[in-house]
Amino acid sequence: MSVVSPSRPAALEASSRLFGVGVFAAALTVLLARFLVPRPVAMADNGDGFRVLCGAGIPWKGKPEGFVHLAYTVPAGECDATYLLTQSWFARIARSIGGVLGLESTLSLVVLGVLTSVLAAAAVALIVVGLPYSRRVRGFAAVGLLLVVADSAFFGYFASVLGEGAAFLGLLLAVGGLMVSARPDWWRYAGLAVVLFGGVIAVNAKVQTLMILPLLALAALLVRPAGARGLKRWLPVVFVIGALAGGTAYAQQTVEPAKLPDGSLAARPGDDSREINMFNTIFLTIVDGRHDTGADLAALGLPASFGQYAGNGWWHPKPATLDPEYPKYRERISRRNVVEYFATHPFRTVEILDRAAGDLLTARPPYLGSFDQSAGFAPETQEYRVPIVSTVTKLLAPLGFFALLPIWALIAWRGWKTRRTALGVVLGFLLAVAAGQFVLAALGDGLENVKHQVIALYCTLLGVVLAVVTFARQDELTSNVP
Repeated sequence: MSVVSPSRPAALEASSRLFGVGVFAAALTVLLARFLVPRPVAMADNGDGFRVLCGAGIPWKGKPEGFVHLAYTVPAGECDATYLLTQSWFARIARSIGGVLGLESTLSLVVLGVLTSVLAAAAVALIVVGLPYSRRVRGFAAVGLLLVVADSAFFGYFASVLGEGAAFLGLLLAVGGLMVSARPDWWRYAGLAVVLFGGVIAVNAKVQTLMILPLLALAALLVRPAGARGLKRWLPVVFVIGALAGGTAYAQQTVEPAKLPDGSLAARPGDDSREINMFNTIFLTIVDGRHDTGADLAALGLPASFGQYAGNGWWHPKPATLDPEYPKYRERISRRNVVEYFATHPFRTVEILDRAAGDLLTARPPYLGSFDQSAGFAPETQEYRVPIVSTVTKLLAPLGFFALLPIWALIAWRGWKTRRTALGVVLGFLLAVAAGQFVLAALGDGLENVKHQVIALYCTLLGVVLAVVTFARQDELTSNVP
């Protein structure tokens, strides 16, 4: 029988801490090189960037652009932010850093990209430190995570004025925090602090990500911390969940009420876009001109004359909103009506979800360029420096559900097999977020379906990397000592 020296756990902890620092340094080097060499890359504005910019104190009115603006100088005028996106917080911090560097009143996307690269590298290091496996397995996990984070389908969002970048970063931090919170002593409290920090960022990244809040709260409750029982186990978690919910409620009140299409003020986050989203779902997804238009309109309680607007979205030159009859039927453009349609038309719903699965696996919309105009490329030119995972998923995209469901089944299986561990909880959390975001985008948007599925794809791919890790044999020495 071997006897482990009392100094052994302390030595292992110090060694693992050093390993984590090494992973952070290596990850940061990789991400910065990927971002800056040979020139900075980002994601062009699809027309919604004014929301992030306004939240960062920059009044901006712009249309979809084929080029990236690497710098936004504050113009004259003011704007009242009516839409909370946590990417605005990072943009404000980047502006402050830019001020120190002499870039007065300017948001530099280069500064923003460096800032988010630092946080992403720290999140990867936390996840790796929390894995109860040998260094070799952890090293492979770090490579897999970086291939997802740095992939061309995702990485440009970090240095952009779009909300998805904050969602990616917040989810990555939340996963790292959950992994570390299973460790004993001060590691647990550090992990819970990261869960809170990353959770607030992810939950408030967009209106669509508010659904992450209950899923993250449940995940935090399910993680079993080593050596903590009774109140010592539950009180810190309850405090974090309360702070996460309270912080979200407070953050959502920091923006002005948005105007509804009829000019009145919205009472809740997302109310201003609810009618628009349901309108697009009805006239782009359901009444698309390729199915039985008359039957679909009848099922939705809309007049047969609206068939002339099949396939015409909210911003189409000739939408149904211009029809004299529209005010009479406006109440039918509702979430309840759409849900009832999907519930009573299961085969059509499955068909729509199958198409959405293909959109999810496509990974990258073709209209979001990667370069600024000075790079000399044509508008909407995209970079492919790290295209590995998105290339694979794009090849699978024509299979739709036949490709996506087996991938989700793998994550679910490995999560169930390891359900008593923090890694199993994380796999369940990522799968739940992916499925939730998928359904919201597939059945509740109707527009920009590929872009609106990137959060679901991001969670899916992180889940695949971590699910593959579970096939390795756990290291007993590192299962209790990080």
